[in-house]
Amino acid sequence: MKHYIYVLLLLAILPAYAQNTLEGHIVDKKDQKPIPSTNLYFPQLEKGTTSNESGNFVIKNIPNGTHKIVVSYLGYETISLNISFPINHKLNIEMNPSIIEMEGIIVSTPFHKLQSENVMKVEQKSIEDLNTAGAVNLSNGISDFAGVESISTGLGIGKPVIRGLSSNRVLVYTQGVRLENQQYGDEHGLGLSSSGIESIEVIKGPASLLYGSDALGGVLYFNPEKFAQSNTTNADITTNYFSNTQGFNSNAGVKHSTDNFKFLIRGSVAEHADYKTNAYRVTNTRFLEKDFKTGLGYQVTHFKTELRYNINHSKIGIPEEIGEQSTLVTPLDLFQEITNHVMSSKSTFFFNNSKLDVNFGLTYNDRKEFEEHDHNEDHDEDEEGEEEHGEHDDEAEEAALHMKLKTLNYDVKYHLPELGKFETIVGAQGLTQSNTNYGEEILIPDASVNDVGFFATSHIHFNNADVQLGVRYDNRNITAISGLDKNFNSFNGAIGFKTNLSDNFIARVNLASGFRAPNLAELTSDGVHHGTNRYEIGNENLTSEQNFQTDIALEYKSEHVEFFANGFYNHINNYIFLSPNGNEIDDAPVFLYQQDNAKLYGGEFGFHLHPHPLDWLHFESSFETVTGKQDNNDYLPLIPANSLTNVLRAEFETNSFKKGYTFIKLKSTFNQDNISAFETITTSYNLLSAGFGGSINLFSNELNIYVSGTNLTNKTYIHHLSRLKPDGIFNIGQNINIGFTYNL
Repeated sequence: MKHYIYVLLLLAILPAYAQNTLEGHIVDKKDQKPIPSTNLYFPQLEKGTTSNESGNFVIKNIPNGTHKIVVSYLGYETISLNISFPINHKLNIEMNPSIIEMEGIIVSTPFHKLQSENVMKVEQKSIEDLNTAGAVNLSNGISDFAGVESISTGLGIGKPVIRGLSSNRVLVYTQGVRLENQQYGDEHGLGLSSSGIESIEVIKGPASLLYGSDALGGVLYFNPEKFAQSNTTNADITTNYFSNTQGFNSNAGVKHSTDNFKFLIRGSVAEHADYKTNAYRVTNTRFLEKDFKTGLGYQVTHFKTELRYNINHSKIGIPEEIGEQSTLVTPLDLFQEITNHVMSSKSTFFFNNSKLDVNFGLTYNDRKEFEEHDHNEDHDEDEEGEEEHGEHDDEAEEAALHMKLKTLNYDVKYHLPELGKFETIVGAQGLTQSNTNYGEEILIPDASVNDVGFFATSHIHFNNADVQLGVRYDNRNITAISGLDKNFNSFNGAIGFKTNLSDNFIARVNLASGFRAPNLAELTSDGVHHGTNRYEIGNENLTSEQNFQTDIALEYKSEHVEFFANGFYNHINNYIFLSPNGNEIDDAPVFLYQQDNAKLYGGEFGFHLHPHPLDWLHFESSFETVTGKQDNNDYLPLIPANSLTNVLRAEFETNSFKKGYTFIKLKSTFNQDNISAFETITTSYNLLSAGFGGSINLFSNELNIYVSGTNLTNKTYIHHLSRLKPDGIFNIGQNINIGFTYNL
């Protein structure tokens, strides 16, 4: 840490001989009128500004080299420009009016492109959009992405599923570093709060080239909120109320930036009672969550760095059967108590025509599970009665399952100077991880994991096409106190091609291989997992999963019509899965880890209509499908049902009500009868949602208001990926969400 401070002090006094300033003017291309409040942002520098009332802007302290700037404003086409510094003239930008929604900058791929420029198909949504649609938490909100679902245990626990793959096959990134929180299990949630997160990106398909093992199925990339612009201070407070759970979540944050230093802090709290169906409340689906995030940044011309820290503490009930009908928020026995610490360090060194990214992450997951028999037996009857109603005496109980997972990871990337049409990155990534047990119940043994990987990738720009290719080598070593000592190695590659078939028509083809080494649970489990109510037995002879996926994506955008068609075929050798053997141990069914080759195929298809002259009216429709089979044609478990989503949305403004919108949404989920041997068929259902919102000026500040309702018809249904499905327990009924954000 002392050396880190010395580096900061040294760089702070570097001479400013290579500092550059960009000045310019932004106008409407049609009428040449200036456009105020336009956003200008250098994604690789993480530096930006907005234009003033006259359309002028100034950005200082830019290093030499070629840097991408993104210019965006609602109602205009987003512009992406490469600018070489030093520059000796002002930049004049003309923007074309457009009703196509603004494009976001894609951070999860290494070249920071707009999606229209990206060779890989990456989808992005803002947390604001998910919240206004009524998302209770992150795991609930990610299902708004086509091709993404969640294996859920009530509302408090959700495991992301991308095109039928989940658990360790989907890698999660937060604060720019990989999140490690015992994610091998279905009953383990994300352990993240949506507060302090700006947007979510989803890479569908193998991303092992960029991220190594565990990215075989895809990546969920959570982008943290940006620091304030230079020499500004921002503060806001947000609160949401949910009628179904009589719950709320609230957060408040403040951030301030000077020319060189940046700081932010945000805290949040959430409480939810058992969710309600049309017939009953689902006992012990209640949960509580507290979250705190802070960040510190420093930036000079040739160097930028940021430190971020997040602690998330939650108590989550684990439902077993319908029992006590209550609106208390303190979980009953059985429940989880989880604390996640995530500390990240991201630094970039800028040279004349290249740069070096150095990222470190430290995650510490403290997981406890409490069971009914864990209470001291000498409590008197009154105390026992209180315990039955969820009033825990935490000091009087010990966790049956108590595990601590500590992970240190690193990610180093060198962006080589551009060579003609080539942008090239070489890098190394790795982690060291230890798992330690402290409870009486040991599900997986004390163990350590060490990863190291090396890769190179290039983006090649041709006149009418772009090509991205790369290769990677990884090694993973797993050792356990039980005597296990395993090494797994893999070479992987990827190649992608993007071309504009016409001015409005983009085609992408991506071919990629991926791999996943078996995790500790799959190799070493031997015990009852009460969260899943099964006795799991691992298999030390498991080998790595290896896959090859083909993706084809077509995208058409015109002024009034858009459509997309994404198809994929994914073949996985040595696919690992759990299967019952018909026996019972300790009154729990026995499940064994086995392997077989498998294939998954399907895609997402949709269109967006915003007809002239009703440019304020939008109709969007999307269909998603995935099928998963073993080589023997048996269906894979936990494959989402096909679904069709239709949304009608209108946008409006008045003198006092800005950025107004209203929507109505119908999601139709079809029968899922392509099931594995130990699953049951799920019937079809339709869920109706609606909402409206906008902003008003209150005490000279902006107040954003949104109201939404989900499952408005109070439909009783069961989602195929609900872990409460075997007990016939319904998913959440009608819910009204009322929220506001006040910008101070």
